[in-house]
Amino acid sequence: MTQESTIQPFAPGDILVGCTLLNNPDDDHAGDGRIVQFDSDLNEKGTLWLTGTTHLITGLKFAPDNTLWAFDSASYSVLNISPEGKQLANPAFPQRSFSNVVFLDDGTVLVGEHLVGAEIRLPPDRPLGTTLPFMPGTERFGDGHVFRCQPDGEVIREYATKAHGGMPAFLGINNTCMAPDGKTLQYLSELSDGVYQYDIEADKQLDNLVTYPADSGEMAMSLNRMPDGRLLHIRANFRVGFFLDLLNEDGSRAKEFALPGPGWACLGNPAAGSDYALLGNFFTGAVAKFDLDSGAVIAQAETGVERSLAGIAQFPG
Repeated sequence: MTQESTIQPFAPGDILVGCTLLNNPDDDHAGDGRIVQFDSDLNEKGTLWLTGTTHLITGLKFAPDNTLWAFDSASYSVLNISPEGKQLANPAFPQRSFSNVVFLDDGTVLVGEHLVGAEIRLPPDRPLGTTLPFMPGTERFGDGHVFRCQPDGEVIREYATKAHGGMPAFLGINNTCMAPDGKTLQYLSELSDGVYQYDIEADKQLDNLVTYPADSGEMAMSLNRMPDGRLLHIRANFRVGFFLDLLNEDGSRAKEFALPGPGWACLGNPAAGSDYALLGNFFTGAVAKFDLDSGAVIAQAETGVERSLAGIAQFPG
């Protein structure tokens, strides 16, 4: 059955959410790919049903030309959506599990490889529920590297970034942003021990921005730099809760907010001038605007699908 898209041309302030309809009984990460459109107050406006995808839709971000980028790392899809809400032809990126993008001032892009290694390390009572593909011609999921490319997918350089693997061992480069100096890539592996840094000019790994001791129970979940330069970071401590941190440039915490319940694992890019964070709850499917002054949720919507919401972005107009 073909789904009918109801998405409208993007209006300034619209919030776009990657939220696959998980309707494949054999794979709990798979189904009909979609992007749900909300207005700036999180009232639902429409849905774009995607073609050529199979799993979660991640890493939503608007390019300088207002094209929306998104990813399906399982099908090696780098997606481009026009401001009119039309899915464009996929650029010809390598067959890697890309899931996030940084747009550089020279017009090139940095794309992060979502998966690393060939091991799945989960307890028997918590199986993964999905199948991770090996890269074509290999017996590994990925290298956890960052690639510098032209927007059409042509590779300029591959950076041998350190990837932790996270608690399940296979999570590579899952969130990326650029430091104010324009050369330091800041990134993390979900469910790992901190926030890492890499100098793309010198092509070398730097000291971590944030490191969590092994016995702390703290794990890095998400990272995003606001349009005004503020650096936001979600960390989880499954014994205590989920927290949103506003980080100083040295990695120390300028502010700490306790989030309302577990599962808040996704940070999106709000429009310039916003004093709120865009949050997504992977466990419940909720999307929220979180005030960075009061620490309160000021608007919230439900996508209706658990364990699917994996990307948020706001149209700058």
